Amino acid sequence: MDYALIWYALIGLAVLIYVVLDGFDLGIGILFLSANDDEERDMMMNSIAPVWDGNETWLVLGGGGLFAVFPLAYAVIMPALYAPLILMLLGLILRGVSFEYRFRTQRGKFLWDSAFFIGSLTAALMQGIMLGTLLQGIEVSERAYAGGWFDWLSPFSVFCGLALVCAYILLGSCWLLIKLPEELMGRYYVVARRWGLAMVTCIFIASLWLPLSQNIVFERWFSLPNSLLFFILPIIAAALIWQLFKALLDHKAVRAYVLAIGLFLVSAMGFGVSTFPYLVPFALTYQDVAAPDKSLAFLLTGAVVLLPLIIAYTAYSYWVFRGKMKRGEGYH
Repeated sequence: MDYALIWYALIGLAVLIYVVLDGFDLGIGILFLSANDDEERDMMMNSIAPVWDGNETWLVLGGGGLFAVFPLAYAVIMPALYAPLILMLLGLILRGVSFEYRFRTQRGKFLWDSAFFIGSLTAALMQGIMLGTLLQGIEVSERAYAGGWFDWLSPFSVFCGLALVCAYILLGSCWLLIKLPEELMGRYYVVARRWGLAMVTCIFIASLWLPLSQNIVFERWFSLPNSLLFFILPIIAAALIWQLFKALLDHKAVRAYVLAIGLFLVSAMGFGVSTFPYLVPFALTYQDVAAPDKSLAFLLTGAVVLLPLIIAYTAYSYWVFRGKMKRGEGYH
């Protein structure tokens, strides 16, 4: 049994779940200052209040799993991403503090509203920059990071950061369509269409930029017989995009949200196709950086027990707090 491959898939799943779940509340944070009034901002924040802490559990699982299961990858990737990672964590901290404090102040409410926006935007942008840094490849020499302090800051990584911000805004606006009262939904259908178009444009540009800048990715996508197999993903993506905009035009909120998640899933599959089997693109494979099989098997035993419990609890919490918000109600 290839324990390393199983863990490669599990950590990828944890990161994907984090992006989907925390993505919509980061998107709401980025949209926060665009709300019409304090009441609307209160409803936006209360729409995520019961679940936002739990959403970040998956980030801890992904990072902790990488450290425990692929220690060499952790040792190589972290120095390459120290700066954006620290900025992301600072953004998440600022966001968490502002989330709690804005409900307990009146005179300084706009200050905490602004902090919530800045923290959300910083976290989203840095996550996209880290993604772009991985996709453009990490310089490795003798199984150690050999790049510079600012290798993470490149046109491609910044573009990926902006692309993820657009994607999170789409996801956040679709979540608000599900949670906000009917009279507030009209504006967010427009917001979702605009930022959905921005996200689709970014996906198209990145799909050309990456293979043209990385020969290994170009060969993966455009050589036979790979292209015959993998080009099903762009076809699926095009179908999802068509159905997403149709759902937004038809005012089908839940359908639009599910289709937006589908786009994230297809994008993640595209990332996997472009980088597999590398865990440190494009230098070290998941097998090169894995812990011993005995350690992987022992950790997998715990994961088999804990992951279903976390998934069940997460699903239950969303079920309990389902339905639309009402004016004047909340959890703070």
